[in-house]
Order: sequence, then C-alpha cells, then structure tokens
Amino acid sequence: MDSLKAEIEKKRKVLETVQPEEGPKKKKYVRRADLEKYREQEYLREQEELERKRQEKKKEKSRMLQLIAEQEHSEKSASDSDITQKEEDQEEDAFNISPEEVVRRLRAKGQPIRLFGESDKERKIRLRAIELIEERTEGQRNDFMRTLEEMETGLDLEALKKPADEEFNGESSKKKAIEDSALDTSFISIDLLDKDPDKLYVLIYTFFKRLLREWEQEMNNRPDNVKRSTQGKLAAAIQRQTNEYLQPFFRLLKKKSIEPDVLARVTEITHFMQKREYINASDAYLRLSIGNAPWPIGVTMVGIHERSAREKIFSAQVAHVLNDETTRKWIQSIKRLLSFCQTKYPPDDNAQLMG
Repeated sequence: MDSLKAEIEKKRKVLETVQPEEGPKKKKYVRRADLEKYREQEYLREQEELERKRQEKKKEKSRMLQLIAEQEHSEKSASDSDITQKEEDQEEDAFNISPEEVVRRLRAKGQPIRLFGESDKERKIRLRAIELIEERTEGQRNDFMRTLEEMETGLDLEALKKPADEEFNGESSKKKAIEDSALDTSFISIDLLDKDPDKLYVLIYTFFKRLLREWEQEMNNRPDNVKRSTQGKLAAAIQRQTNEYLQPFFRLLKKKSIEPDVLARVTEITHFMQKREYINASDAYLRLSIGNAPWPIGVTMVGIHERSAREKIFSAQVAHVLNDETTRKWIQSIKRLLSFCQTKYPPDDNAQLMG
C-alpha cells in the first residue's frame, strides 16, 4: 500500500513539473509529448552528471598515473645508471685480455690485427663485437673445436715468425720465471679458512696461476713434430681451454667472493695437491662437483623419509656443477690441473695416485 502511495505521489510531482505555470488554471491532464520531453531532459541531465563525474575520475587517475610514472622513471634512471656501470665494469673485467691474445684471436678469425688509427681499447671492442656476431649467427658451437682451430692457426703463424721472435720469447720466459719466483708459494693450510681467509684467497690464486704457467711452458717446450701431431694439438687445445675457463674463477678469487662451502672444498683440493695426496684431492673435488646428498634429488620421495632427507641436504651436499655453465667449466678445469699436477709432481707413494 505504501509503495502504491509513493508511486502516485511520484506521478503527481511529475505532472506538476510538466504542466506550465502560465494560463488561468492548470490542466487536469498532460500530453504524452510533454511527458516524453520531460523524461528526455531528465535523462540528459543525469547523463551529463555521470559524464562530469567520469571525467573527474579520469583526470584524477591520469594525474596519479603521471605522478607514479615520474617517480618510477626517476627510480629507474638511478638504478639503470648503477646497473649500467656495474655491467660495464663486469664486461671490462670479463674481456681484460693481453694485446698478444687479441692479435692471436684476430688472426685466427682472418681479421686485420689493427686498423688505421685504432687504439688497443678500440681493437678489443672490435674483437668482442666480432665474437658476439659469430655467437649469434653460428649459434652454440663446440668450444673445444673452436679452440683447436685457433691452435692450428696459431701454430702456422708461430712457424712464420719464430726466427724473429726467438730472442723476445727468451726474454719473456725469463720475465715469467722471475714473476713466478716472486709469487707467494706458502703452504696452503685448511686452518686458514678460519684464521686468515684473505691470505687464503691469495695463496689459492697464485697456486693455480703457477700451475697454469708450468703447463703452458711444458706445451711450448715440446718439439715441433709433437706440437703438430694430432695428440699434440689436442693437448695444447685442452691447456688453452682450461686457461680460458679458469678466468671467471680467478676473478672470484680477486674479488674474494667465493661461497664459503665452495672455498672450503677448493682449499682442501689445493692442500692435498701440495702434499701430493691426490686420492684425497680427488675426493674433495668430487664433493665440490657432485656433492654427497643422501640420495638423488630427482627421486620422488614419499612417506616419512621425505622431511628427514630434505633436512640433510645442505649447500655442501649440492652438486655445484649444476649451478650454471660457467661454474661447471672452472670446476672441470680444476680437475684438469689436478691431473697435470699429478703428472708433473708424482707422489712418493703410488697408493696416492688417482685412477
């Protein structure tokens, strides 16, 4: 009943609004055209009000978005500058090679070793650009085959310039020998992990650097017929590839940013290598490379054993060769140096020989 009264009152107000105030008296009826006109005006007024509110909300939203965008732009500019600087430093660090190496790589690729008016830095940038283009166009190539091709090119060039460079090579060898004698070759103790880790980084760095130079010197001292044989080329390519793979590891040692559990395993490897206990060094290498998890992580574990097994998996038990390709390469290179060290410095006890 109340709703009916409300509807009648609403109709009455509409009629009063539609009927003109002019004239002797109000009419008792309303024409349909006047009523439709009133409804149309009322509808247009409501739409204008809605449009006005919509425009206000839109302006407010655009203003807020603009403020947020300006804030994000300022933050991004600051972060981008930091990231760009960091990437430039890393790129410069990663491509810090000697002028002789730049010349060797350019010749191996059939490129001129220096353009007119080109500085050493510009030459490095040109070499880097050529290598990046090759990576994109040729896809993922076999690193070992690429190194082997460069070795063959290097042997041909070495034969051409050997008479003129014998004196220079002799002086260079003497200089390297003097540098090696100046290196700190103190015994690497496992206790340094807790007592003096900074010194430990230096000792590990010099130990592996010295081994690499000894290996390189041994490759250079071979007769020409051995160098040009298939086995000789393979051995030289392995040595050069090992040197390249270890560069990220050496950068980590310089920055002293190796993870503690990885540093502990590397310390054990170098410690036992110096003591010529190659079996123990091999065990430490296995713990570094594949870890010692209770059972394979990929196995689907069910039941009550699942929680206890996961609790036993620490970082020291994780296979670090699975972290990334760069880590896998320098860990593999440490194993190559371990094999070379055993060949050059055999143990007194044959029981300490690796298999």
